[in-house]
Amino acid sequence: QVQLVESGGGLVQTGGSLKLSCAASGGSFSTYGMGWFRQTPGKEREFVAAISQRGGNTYYVDSVKGRFTISRDNAKNTVYLQMNSLKPEDTGVYYCATATMWAPNAVPGPMAAYDYWGQGTQVTVSS
Repeated sequence: QVQLVESGGGLVQTGGSLKLSCAASGGSFSTYGMGWFRQTPGKEREFVAAISQRGGNTYYVDSVKGRFTISRDNAKNTVYLQMNSLKPEDTGVYYCATATMWAPNAVPGPMAAYDYWGQGTQVTVSS
């Protein structure tokens, strides 16, 4: 059983930055691909970014490319999402999730089977 705890959300103005963290416990963190998702009320959960087990490969939804960076520190069992040039449409609850990947360099995509989820952290971008 893996527990994930997100942190780092908050209120920021348009153009600002936030860095989200997702700390994992109870499992073999380095064996999981990791993903970040977000959700706003009335909308479906949206894939944001993902990273391979060792961090060498990443994947982003088009709307955040060039602004967001996903990274991980396996020694700290933590995955990060650096968010720059934030826009009001980035507002939402951000969740991290694990994905079992059979190849260490494979990146989980939006439709991968994500096994464990955190409780989410709220990001609000004011205009």
